[in-house]
Amino acid sequence: MRRRYTLMMLCCLLAIANASAQTKTIAKPNIVFIYVDDLGYGDLSCYGATSVKTPNTDRLAAGGLRFTDGHCSASTCTPSRFAILTGSYAFRNKAAILPGDAPLIINPGQQTMPGMLQQAGYTTAAIGKWHLGLGAGHPNWNDSISPGPREIGFNYSFIIPATPDRVPTVFVEDHHVVKLDLNDPVSVSYDHPIGNDPIGLQHPEMLKMQADSQHSGTIVNGVSRIGYMSGGHSAYWKDEDFSEVLTAKALHFIEANRSQPFFLYFALPNVHVPRMSNAKFVGATQMGPRGDDIAEMDWITGQVMDQLRKLNLINNTLVIFTSDNGPVIDDGYADNAESKLGKHQAAGIYKGGKYSAYEGGTRVPLIVSWPGKVKPGVNDALISQVDFFRSLSALAAVPVINSAAPDSRDLSPVLLGNTRQGRTEMIEEAFTMCYRQGNWKYIAPVTQAPPSWLANKKVPTGLQADPQLYNLKTDPAEQHNLAASMPAKTKALADALRLEMAAGSRK
Repeated sequence: MRRRYTLMMLCCLLAIANASAQTKTIAKPNIVFIYVDDLGYGDLSCYGATSVKTPNTDRLAAGGLRFTDGHCSASTCTPSRFAILTGSYAFRNKAAILPGDAPLIINPGQQTMPGMLQQAGYTTAAIGKWHLGLGAGHPNWNDSISPGPREIGFNYSFIIPATPDRVPTVFVEDHHVVKLDLNDPVSVSYDHPIGNDPIGLQHPEMLKMQADSQHSGTIVNGVSRIGYMSGGHSAYWKDEDFSEVLTAKALHFIEANRSQPFFLYFALPNVHVPRMSNAKFVGATQMGPRGDDIAEMDWITGQVMDQLRKLNLINNTLVIFTSDNGPVIDDGYADNAESKLGKHQAAGIYKGGKYSAYEGGTRVPLIVSWPGKVKPGVNDALISQVDFFRSLSALAAVPVINSAAPDSRDLSPVLLGNTRQGRTEMIEEAFTMCYRQGNWKYIAPVTQAPPSWLANKKVPTGLQADPQLYNLKTDPAEQHNLAASMPAKTKALADALRLEMAAGSRK
């Protein structure tokens, strides 16, 4: 009898412990990361825009925390995405803007943010733009494509392999091209034209919008792209369907995983070129395709938030909304974005934008929401996207291994609104290196010539042969270079930058 009683008590204790563990697991917040492409600091009405309305994003900001000094780690897309998922500045891996047939630049053996969350019991998904490479060399688009998102911590992926303006113009779900007919195999080249499909330079009459020489490769859906491809016609995407296809995938993932912790990395193609919104958003603004793409982006954000509310997940979901780099107006296609800009300031009061070393290149919208956990308001703490890795690891209560995330810092108290004490220093990457220390901004002289196509972007790049020093407190628009008049301060920040770059590699 005593033995039976002991066994019963043991079973009860095990059941209680198991229930407690399950409760603890379920209590972990779901995490939805909405990563917009080329969205500037001034592109949302909650950040001061008046030429375009973004009611869904504004609602997110009104109920959450809106940051005024939040930064992506680089002023271009691939480096920023690398930094978020690895917790490491991209220059440590020499990560730059990738062609569409580049190999995966994240080592499958290293701990990544999605992999870390998997360890904590999360189901993870990457949906939308990828642009971090696929495969171990040039991918075989007609077979299993590996390694990719699945190998670095995502349970599921449905991606645009590179960018909307680059070949291949197909979706990849997990390891395979979607709707591929193997009798019409895909081939990709970034060196020379291949196949019989028309290219933009030879057939401009076939284009929905004219393009510069960089974007004058193979024509798909009436748009010439960067690079050349042949075959795979049944798998071609239609740009105008991006919002519906990708949003449906995101909403399905949320619903399918409603009963367990999940992490959704939702990387929107908006507002990257070519800007070809769904028909229901065409004419939504007076700013042409770029403004309409912002309106479409706002609708997508609203769809995600509505799904969380409908499934009663909103109170246990941490939502992070931000952009991969600053804005660019003319980025290779004649879409009237520049002529219809009007008084709109895509980067707000800040100078520069995408590709730029100035503040407009990396200072981006950053909104964090978690009802009941994040204190609503406005926060001026300095924070970088590279910090999300360790911050989320703290919130998910899972350790970061020693060699992982060398540049990331746990700023979870900042994300929750419990403090305004963010970073005191930070590295920013453009086609040169920049360093923030408090309100001081140092821009290093360029050491090598930037790519030739950059000259066509009509954006102040900040790439100069001499050092630059700005006091952002008194000169947020970076109009007055103080380097010559403050040589000691300039040297101190240059030395600090060199030390920080070297220190991270030893962490």
